[in-house]
Amino acid sequence: MTVNRRKFLIGTAAAAAQAGVAAALPHGQQPKANQVSDSGTPGTKPNIVIYHSDQFRWDFVGANGLNSSTRTPNLDKLAAEGTSFMHAVTNQPVCAPSRSVLITGMYATETGVWHNGLGIKQNLQTLATELRKAGYTANYIGKWHMAPGSEAQGGGRGPVKPEFRGGFDDFWEAANALEASSHPYEGTIWDRDGNPITFKGEYRVDFITDRAEKFLRQKQEKPFLLMISQLEPHQQNDLGRMVGPQGSADRFIDAFVPADLRSFPGDWHKQLPDYYGACESIDASVGRVRKILDDEGLAANTIFVFMSDHGCHFMTRNQEYKRSTHNSSLRVPLLIDGPGFENARQIQELVGIVDIAPTLLDAAGVAVPESMKGRSFLPLLRDADARNSWPNRQLIQISESMTGRAIRTKDWTYCIADPTGAKDQPTSENYHEYQMYDQRNDPNELVNLAGRKEYRETADNLRDQLKELMVQAGEESPDIAPAKLYP
Repeated sequence: MTVNRRKFLIGTAAAAAQAGVAAALPHGQQPKANQVSDSGTPGTKPNIVIYHSDQFRWDFVGANGLNSSTRTPNLDKLAAEGTSFMHAVTNQPVCAPSRSVLITGMYATETGVWHNGLGIKQNLQTLATELRKAGYTANYIGKWHMAPGSEAQGGGRGPVKPEFRGGFDDFWEAANALEASSHPYEGTIWDRDGNPITFKGEYRVDFITDRAEKFLRQKQEKPFLLMISQLEPHQQNDLGRMVGPQGSADRFIDAFVPADLRSFPGDWHKQLPDYYGACESIDASVGRVRKILDDEGLAANTIFVFMSDHGCHFMTRNQEYKRSTHNSSLRVPLLIDGPGFENARQIQELVGIVDIAPTLLDAAGVAVPESMKGRSFLPLLRDADARNSWPNRQLIQISESMTGRAIRTKDWTYCIADPTGAKDQPTSENYHEYQMYDQRNDPNELVNLAGRKEYRETADNLRDQLKELMVQAGEESPDIAPAKLYP
């Protein structure tokens, strides 16, 4: 008999996740008999909460051990109780494209959202659509950023039309561009019927958390997916700076400066205090949400994910805050606790945001659609063979700052760029080598090795792997000219 390996892995992963649910229930309590996972294993389907913080650097989680000033006791507790993915990267380091990768498990050039201001393709299979097919509700609160740019098209500053909500068709309180419809202490989001919900005088992080509490305190008749999408610590588009809670910047005025920033000019010396304050506020919100889950008896059967869409380099690598292939842009926090993810583990393999939707579907016992290009990383949690065979490479697509592509491995970053400097196209047929960094010996990426003769063999190997990944993502295999001079 021929065994479909993908279906086998999905089934076994789902069974393991359901076993985790049963183990997490109080002693003597049995799973509900009327709820059965798609894998055929009796048990309750786990709820899923994705807490999404915008532009939150990986090294600003205290548990990651690289920042002596950050104050994140709740995230540290999450890391201590669940699973920390120590080498998670975004596959597109800008807000809207990254979000489209997250919910679809596809690359941004496939979702329709290859740069900000574009609408997600309709009728895509997403984390929300697939969970709803399996009996879940799909619920969303906060910043969306995947509707077209104008209000007439369903985005802009107003409410998001249902066809651009990516399958989040149940509880909905959101703004397409939260930074355009609100400020740190006042603003507007809209409910599923387009009615405005305004706030004034309350810090925005706390307001969004209030709305999450409203949902979580309600009686849940079905298992649920809830995405809480905060804007902080992202800068304000109209204010042009980060804004922490009142008084927080004063407490962080002499805070630690990460090594990848202090070697370069930028605006980090002005922005870091408020950035620290905003991160501290996000941490407090995470603690509050997890306490609500506990209060409502939901925690034991809820997979809780903390993540970010990209990092922040404070104008040290280009003229804004991300959109580069450096760790400060690419590396993101990814902490997961709940059924199947407990036991205080650190996963050292390289994973991408593109892998999150397949993983969560896998953990819920729901079939992963063929459209999803990411892969479930659940096997990494329990299978040494899976860890040994894990590819440890991720495709990075860059837009807006340049038309670029990169491959990120545990040891190397290799980046190519359109030589014309074009930014108005999703891809290119011709690139040249642009950047190459040794992650083992230069994690702060201070020395660009592109064009160095002694690294030619390594560059050629990375080039060939990058072409392979681009083709897998639906792109044409490009021409890549070698760097001729060492920059």
